[in-house]
Amino acid sequence: MTEEVELRLLKEIEALKQEIRTIKGENKETKPSYQYSKIRDSDLEGLVDIEKNLDKSIFKQWFEHNISIDSSTEALFITLIQENELLIESYSEEDLKVNFLVPVLNKVHFKSFKDNIRDFYELSLRYETDDFIFSGTTDFVVSSGLVKSKTPYFFIQEFKRSEEYGNPRPQLLAELISAVELNHWNSIKGAYIIGAMWHFVILEKLEKNKYQYFVSQNFDSMRIDDLKTIYANLLFVKNEIIVMVNK
Repeated sequence: MTEEVELRLLKEIEALKQEIRTIKGENKETKPSYQYSKIRDSDLEGLVDIEKNLDKSIFKQWFEHNISIDSSTEALFITLIQENELLIESYSEEDLKVNFLVPVLNKVHFKSFKDNIRDFYELSLRYETDDFIFSGTTDFVVSSGLVKSKTPYFFIQEFKRSEEYGNPRPQLLAELISAVELNHWNSIKGAYIIGAMWHFVILEKLEKNKYQYFVSQNFDSMRIDDLKTIYANLLFVKNEIIVMVNK
């Protein structure tokens, strides 16, 4: 058998295999799927029209509140800083969560039986369009529903140790886009954390597949004044969610 004949036969065999796959329906193109924990800026920008807006005035109502903090809460925060400030940069994600984040979030106390809301850790979320799929587990969500999450209102994406997937911002944005679309809203709030640093975020939907987002200044949770501000900002979100749920 000559090389030319052999090549022709191989092509015919491959064509027959392709035809069989088509008949079986195996040639249908599958949508690209992205996990929240691994999505990057380049992935997100290739899927939707999204742009960062540098105007910080959008945070004015959120941050300029009159929420007071009592002395016992301040004492708790001082202790948390003293116990964690030398180790926080070396913490794994679980270390950070257990040793520092959970005590702060528990103090905010998002759970309310009266208002049917609570915080969920490692909550599964999926959003599918004609072109792509976002799926995976979210680090932290405040949602309506006590036994099962119904409507997600606020997300926190914690810092990641992986160098390749070390930026929690696009991961948070993918979650916020999913929630905006699933809830049929025009905007939603969230936050992401890198070590001691907190960044608050607002995402707005402008039109189909077009979004803008705003990122606040850094808040260093190892500084007592910043940690008190973080706590107050979270309390503002809690109160806002309660109002939204009761409407």
